[in-house]
Amino acid sequence: MKKHNFNSGPSILPQIVMQQAAEAIVEFNNSGLSILEIGHRTPFFTGVMEEARALVKELMQLDDSYDVLFLHGGATTQFMQIPMNLLDADETAAYCDDGVWGSKAIKEASLFGKALVVASSKDKGYTYINKGFTVPTTAKYLHITSNNTVEGTQYFTAPDVSVPLIADMSSDIFSRQMDFSKYSIIYAGAQKNMGAAGVNVLVVKKEILGKIKRPIPNIMDYQKHIEAGSLMNTPPVFAVYVALLTLKWIKASGGLAEMERSSIEKSSLLYSTIDSLPVFNCKIAVEDRSRMNAVFFLNDNTLEAPFLDLCKKEGMVGVKGYRTVGGVRVSMYNALPLESVVAFTDLMKSFAASI
Repeated sequence: MKKHNFNSGPSILPQIVMQQAAEAIVEFNNSGLSILEIGHRTPFFTGVMEEARALVKELMQLDDSYDVLFLHGGATTQFMQIPMNLLDADETAAYCDDGVWGSKAIKEASLFGKALVVASSKDKGYTYINKGFTVPTTAKYLHITSNNTVEGTQYFTAPDVSVPLIADMSSDIFSRQMDFSKYSIIYAGAQKNMGAAGVNVLVVKKEILGKIKRPIPNIMDYQKHIEAGSLMNTPPVFAVYVALLTLKWIKASGGLAEMERSSIEKSSLLYSTIDSLPVFNCKIAVEDRSRMNAVFFLNDNTLEAPFLDLCKKEGMVGVKGYRTVGGVRVSMYNALPLESVVAFTDLMKSFAASI
């Protein structure tokens, strides 16, 4: 049976990327060595790292005022590493609380300075993006989560603020065209739209760094990582290589313009199907519905288990909602083919007709 992979992360990868990665495990670039056993400071891998960093900037159309780092720890590490690098104890940073991950980032930032919540959608169960807010000009930065994987909401317009803007783009990075130069820091775990678990990418405008009084441990200091070209310590070599392969696939497939076109097509089909079938409902404000993670429910709770059982039987993988939210979650990352969304919507229609 064909499997349709809707996992929220780690998630689907392009078939060609998996094939190339598998080949590199056996032998990397005619080196006689596996990608898993090459030295990270040898030309074999330094070339991989430099190409990956360059491709990130190329796809984002950023100039040399930005640098790109591939770091350990996943995006969650950045919840504390960002304030560690940018926020002194007597200073304030502004945060938007739009869901689980924003809330976690706020908690970590409060260990280093004051984390001021300037916008929250908690009052309505994180079913919308709060846009009517102001940020104090004294704030060191504003932090947002551009796509809320758990709740199913997404920013489609960057907040217009006078302070540096920082975004956790873990679940929608490289899925659309935008002016990335509006951001001073962008970070993302690779395991959703740009590779395998084990590495996160951080894009930083260098002028934002080096302005705090607090000493920073070397391994946590962005400037030290920039100086070392993301090779300050042994990087997650294989995860960086898979990220490079995925970035090359994005570019070869038509770049961010094609990723966005495909994303709109897939998500529009799914949401129109949800809205057309009375058995299902999506609580998310229409204008804020995520193109990456559609979260929805069955109006009759007793039908949820039978529907999820049918999904499992028909090869629909990873569609059970997040543990604190419930319902159904369908993740539609770049590598997910349209045919999988067509198959899922056909199943929805068949289920609705059977009850």
